[in-house]
Amino acid sequence: MLTLCHPGICRLGEVGRSRAGRPLLLLTVGPETAHERTRDVLVVAGPHANEAAVGGATVLRLAGQIAEACRSGSWDGSTWHFLLCIDPDGAALNEPWLSGPYTLRDHYEHFFRPCAAEQPEWLPHEGAAGSAMLPETRTLVGLLDRLRPVLQCSLHGIDVGGSFVQLTRDVPGVPERIGKSAAELDIPLESGSSDAFQWPSPGPGVYVMPPASDPAAGDGAHSTWAHAERYDGMTAIIEVPMWACDRAADTTPHPDADRALRTAGAALRRDLPAVAEVLARLDPETIGDDGPLLRTVRELVGIGPQLSAEWDPAVRPPGAAPLPEMTTARVTSIEVYAQRIPLRAAAMLRRIAATPAVTALVDSWCEAYETAYRPRWVPVADQVEQQARSVLAVYEELLL
Repeated sequence: MLTLCHPGICRLGEVGRSRAGRPLLLLTVGPETAHERTRDVLVVAGPHANEAAVGGATVLRLAGQIAEACRSGSWDGSTWHFLLCIDPDGAALNEPWLSGPYTLRDHYEHFFRPCAAEQPEWLPHEGAAGSAMLPETRTLVGLLDRLRPVLQCSLHGIDVGGSFVQLTRDVPGVPERIGKSAAELDIPLESGSSDAFQWPSPGPGVYVMPPASDPAAGDGAHSTWAHAERYDGMTAIIEVPMWACDRAADTTPHPDADRALRTAGAALRRDLPAVAEVLARLDPETIGDDGPLLRTVRELVGIGPQLSAEWDPAVRPPGAAPLPEMTTARVTSIEVYAQRIPLRAAAMLRRIAATPAVTALVDSWCEAYETAYRPRWVPVADQVEQQARSVLAVYEELLL
């Protein structure tokens, strides 16, 4: 529709194919000739399969807004490129959830997220076994190399929590902009994200990734986020919640962080083995071939013990970096994470074999999730609005 309404401004093309042969589509908004544009921006939707729906809606919302600006003469010279879904194969496995009802239980009824090696934004480690780049990753890296964007935005989401932005470079003004937008939409800011546990934060809901040489950068050092920097570009990872948890924004000191962290770590080390036990009891014929769901379940139950090593006082290695200030927001993010990971594993195992044992785990853990955090659904329109505003906030403040 956009290409029909805005001929000469919007162009849609295929830039690659997924592992299953689905087209990877790029929507470009701006002038057709390179000499007419001043800079390029790349926006990537659907890097995680369970987050593709809102990101897809956000890119269409942004593309329409920018196309209208071009048509009306208020365009600033940038050409925007929207990769509509970088993992269409994974997104297809989440499609049943999109028709609703929008409850946590129904979300996990149809949940899928691929194992780390099959997520398009992660670059293979040099020399690692099976280190060939995914075709989706190759397409994204090729776009970064060709476009050399001043800004790459990666559109993500979380199930329960708040909105936040991770940046590969500090951009003054962004915390104020996203904070104002979140307040208007009644979405809490994720003010202690476990995804950026040791990253500096210039303001609530904003985190700056350390240099790739710093161990605190974590997986980000081996990602397409960092790849953009070789052309003096930067990346913003934009996260919005499906369900809001107001405790995610509480920056007061937690009353008993040590006990809470130990409890969360113990739960994680208890619950993932519970999934592993159910998996071990299943008939191999029931499990079937080594498909994407099973590969992720096996990965999650296999890496369980190391997931809490960064923050659980019971298992932190000697000489580990000191914990940051443990606010209620930061402890809540860790507690959510400790419940989320086993639930994901159980939910995906249930899609493979809906036995009474695994169904009971999913039912009880979903109920516990809702009881612990009392999450409230964020309307899709508000999720899209917050994500779109965050993209524009980073872009506009970057160019000041």
